[in-house]
Amino acid sequence: MSGFQKNLFDQIQKNANVTPDEIFKVADSVKNADFTNEQTIRNLVRQLSKMANKPVSKAKEDKIVKAIINQNMPLDMNSLNQLFKK
Repeated sequence: MSGFQKNLFDQIQKNANVTPDEIFKVADSVKNADFTNEQTIRNLVRQLSKMANKPVSKAKEDKIVKAIINQNMPLDMNSLNQLFKK
């Protein structure tokens, strides 16, 4: 694992109390998921929210789903943070 990846996982674990193993388990479960399917994305958002014990409002969930379906997800950490803070 590169230094960047370790730092990313450390930040996730610190902020969301989610271990790298849990992240890999979820990633593996959605490896072949259809990210054009709204229900699939909503289920994933809810699963991650529950795992991190961080509630996601309906409005925020809608925004995340729309961004993923439209393939308009930001790729840098600052922009991702802004998406999740709104």
